[in-house]
Amino acid sequence: MQLRYKFIIAMTPAIITDLWFDMQFSLWLVKISIWMYIFIFGILPLIFRYSIQVQKKILFLNFVHWPPGIDLSKPNSVGIKGARNFYLVTDENVKIGVWQMLPQSLINQSTQQDKESYEELLKNATRPIFLYMHGNSGNRASSHRLELYKLFQSLDFHVICFDYRSYGDSNNVDPDEMGVVNDSKYIVEWVLKTVNNSAPVFIWGHSLGTGVSAHVLAILASEKISPAGLILESPFNNLADEISEHPLAQIFKHLPWFDWAIVKPLYYNGLRFESDKHIGKINCPIMILHAEDDKVVPFALGEKLFTAAKALHTTNAGQILMTRINASYGLGHKYICRYQDLPKIIKYLILILQK
Repeated sequence: MQLRYKFIIAMTPAIITDLWFDMQFSLWLVKISIWMYIFIFGILPLIFRYSIQVQKKILFLNFVHWPPGIDLSKPNSVGIKGARNFYLVTDENVKIGVWQMLPQSLINQSTQQDKESYEELLKNATRPIFLYMHGNSGNRASSHRLELYKLFQSLDFHVICFDYRSYGDSNNVDPDEMGVVNDSKYIVEWVLKTVNNSAPVFIWGHSLGTGVSAHVLAILASEKISPAGLILESPFNNLADEISEHPLAQIFKHLPWFDWAIVKPLYYNGLRFESDKHIGKINCPIMILHAEDDKVVPFALGEKLFTAAKALHTTNAGQILMTRINASYGLGHKYICRYQDLPKIIKYLILILQK
């Protein structure tokens, strides 16, 4: 017994020391947790509210250069055949990087087409032309975009794609809504002028590109200019709702200052992308494609846009179409290009427009 007491007495200082260190470590963790909470839920929202640059960076994600190390001047380096790279300079003196891709029937793998040949093929096009406007982050060579171009080519369509300002190898000019809209408007007008009604031109927007394309076509409609049709892949109805419903916003959404710190600053700074307003001014058929399992732009926002479009087009509501893609396909936000019925949907859209 005495030996046991002696052992306990001998170990007591060590036990007390361990307990003291445990308490200090616990207090340190509590302090760190408090400061992290203040930073995430207090300081970050304030930075977002008062910094338009932070708002733009988070919206456009133009600092995400993916895939890395791509030579955009060589479309064949990423597996695109029958394509040329070129640049257009807009009315605002912004250089825009562009790819023109030929339909499968015009691809001559043994001969490299020159610039004049490509332009002539576009001017004399008889097959449909698809002009693609991509979403945020990456560039015109991102993998899911390449898949869609190849699908268009296999369906024997011409394809034009480009990078907005600050994306890819386009001029590194600070983007905002009107900036990317003006870039896109210039490209649409260039394509329509080049083709000159020899073939139907369709505009295809994905994600953020749906907001861009809807805004562009609303402006062009006021100038009595319209393409053959507009396809909106994974669209949102307006940026305010998209920000509120985005999965990352859910940790902040319940807080009383969410609207004040996150949503309203974007609106006041002209970052609105109000497709549910612009879509009522568009004078061409519209097809909405949306997957139920879209985790970036919730399917409900695509439905809201469809409902708004039908309400604003009471006299031609039959030209507003929506395809709901079952979640079982697992296509999510980026991979509607893999939807097995997509070729049929595209061909059907072209067919009804030619009646």
